[in-house]
Amino acid sequence: METDDCYNGQIKDEKTLRTDIDISIMDCAVGPIAVAGAQKGDILKIDIIAIQTADYGVMVTKKGMGILGDDVVIPDTKIIPVKDGFAYITSEIRIPLTPMMGVLGVYPRDEEDIHCAIPGDHGANMDTKLVRVGSSVYFPVFKDGAGIALGDLHACMGDGELDGTGIEIAGRVCLKVTVIKGHMINRPIIETKEGFYFMASREDIHDAIHVAVKDTVDFLMRKKNISFTIAYRLLSATCDIQISELVNDTLTVRVHVPKLDLQIDSLF
Repeated sequence: METDDCYNGQIKDEKTLRTDIDISIMDCAVGPIAVAGAQKGDILKIDIIAIQTADYGVMVTKKGMGILGDDVVIPDTKIIPVKDGFAYITSEIRIPLTPMMGVLGVYPRDEEDIHCAIPGDHGANMDTKLVRVGSSVYFPVFKDGAGIALGDLHACMGDGELDGTGIEIAGRVCLKVTVIKGHMINRPIIETKEGFYFMASREDIHDAIHVAVKDTVDFLMRKKNISFTIAYRLLSATCDIQISELVNDTLTVRVHVPKLDLQIDSLF
């Protein structure tokens, strides 16, 4: 799949500011793509095989944007060159590329339209840096065909996306898709070599944490065949709550379940 950056290619130089562009077409996702054999109630597993980025990215600031947005005096745009595995924040400061997808999801549960910028139980704009090469992302299939869509690539992005933007960039993504029958999940789950991450997106961060923790405890109860009390203790002794993004109206968190510590190597 091939996708533009989150600004839909509207920013091509440092004279163009965030205040100049049409924000109604931000975070446009490529898709939906139907998956043969995917039916409501199934699970869709998406393995991220490769992410190829363009040769420059964009970072912008404006008043009110990000955690310290009130401290921003004037809007500003920075074009960031990307080459030889690094992003050049300035001519003297470069950082290693950590490419990931901000938007990856499937058809939502409800019939009403949901903007691609809004994350939910269907995925979409989770802005989670673990949605990267080598990871597998599991989605509930809410409608026949699943309807994969993606976009909002970043050359680099830290947890929280604290100034309101990663290094926004265009690129190409290679995915491997598998339909899993006979099991159900309620929300996206990310698998890496090290662990599983139970995702939740809600307008209130405490609600998001509650949902992610409940899903994790339910998983531990089933996987380990243990009571709620033991699973709750096991969660608190070994698992971590982590923040994916804080700057959207709908916030996203995740609970990390370490594979090695808990001797768990599969979801099902």
